Amino acid sequence: MNLEIEVKTNSDSRIDSYLSGELDISRSKVQKLIKEDKVLVNDKKVSSSYLVKLGDVISVLDDLDYSMSVEAEDIFIDVVYEDDYLLVINKASGMVVHPAPGHYSGTLVNALLYRFEISGGEKYRPGIVHRLDKDTSGLMLVAKDEKMHDALSKMIANKEVERHYLAIVDGVIKHDTGTIDAPIGRDPNNRQKMAVTDVHGKEAVTHFRVLETFSNHSLVECILETGRTHQIRVHMAYIGHPVSNDPMYGRGKSTEFGQMLHSKSIRFVHPKTGKEMYFEVEPPKEFLDTLELLKSE
Repeated sequence: MNLEIEVKTNSDSRIDSYLSGELDISRSKVQKLIKEDKVLVNDKKVSSSYLVKLGDVISVLDDLDYSMSVEAEDIFIDVVYEDDYLLVINKASGMVVHPAPGHYSGTLVNALLYRFEISGGEKYRPGIVHRLDKDTSGLMLVAKDEKMHDALSKMIANKEVERHYLAIVDGVIKHDTGTIDAPIGRDPNNRQKMAVTDVHGKEAVTHFRVLETFSNHSLVECILETGRTHQIRVHMAYIGHPVSNDPMYGRGKSTEFGQMLHSKSIRFVHPKTGKEMYFEVEPPKEFLDTLELLKSE
């Protein structure tokens, strides 16, 4: 959980007004958080018009420190494609996408601000229309301005951006293909994790295809129909085949490299030119080395 506020006085204020004052942010920002189900009162979803009461416990599931500023930093980024409107980035494993507590610098956003004129999106996440976990490598879309940010965000919401991932998972999957259709939400027992749950869970669909099997692992290609936080990691663990080396959802200890998950390819129609765009990058060396080791066993 990122922030918890206990209401200690009789307020009778709307929750959007109350949190605006408590967090020193705009009401519109609070309303957006509420709409995204990032604000819970006593572990339940509420509307922006909810009247705050004495004893309420308000949970804000947003990871930004609103007092921080985002500085441009000279950090290498692997730019696969660039035009006047958008970028396609090959994110390195280990790089955090945007600033958050514990990662105020060294992020992809810090690097983007140094090299490019980026606007659009939230103040601390300029250009970011979708994310990859810190230890997930591979392709990401970045918008350069507000119009492109809105266009790409709508395309992702409408499932018009096709994303394929490669994952090494634990265990041998016995069938060639599969679809995991199971809602994902905050783990009620650990708010830092996601889980398959009917409690505030959102629709989540992952398709997968087994590319190769080894003595006790499988190489799979995953296709996201939705884009929930940690979706592939949660879904593969749910069916008993967690992503190998996953420190949060995996089996036992993991190395510093983190989960064997790579955003391999991305396909979309350019919102400005109407041209179909397709990009593909191979996994990082650590991923490929692990594959070679598995093949030799």
